[in-house]
Amino acid sequence: EVQLVESGGGLVQPGGSLRLSCAASGFTFSSYAMSWVRQAPGKGDEWISTIISGGVITSYADSVKGRFTISRDDAKNTLYLQMNSLKVEDTAVYYCKMGVRRGQGTQVIVSS
Repeated sequence: EVQLVESGGGLVQPGGSLRLSCAASGFTFSSYAMSWVRQAPGKGDEWISTIISGGVITSYADSVKGRFTISRDDAKNTLYLQMNSLKVEDTAVYYCKMGVRRGQGTQVIVSS
């Protein structure tokens, strides 16, 4: 059974940083591209970033480019999202995704 478990969210002030993690199991993690998406209150999903198998190629939404970094540790079956220079508008529930599968999400609140 595919399982994706996000963690690392919380309350942070504008300009602060957080690192999200996604622990994956139930599939060959290293063989799959992985993504982060987020859902702000009252809005639909917003794609944030994708990292391909092997981690050589990454892509980012313009809204986070230069501030967020996606990475993966295939030995630990874990996906990461380093978020720096956080803004109020980054407030959302963040999900990791493998294909159409997603985890339960982790809440990020950016507020002073």
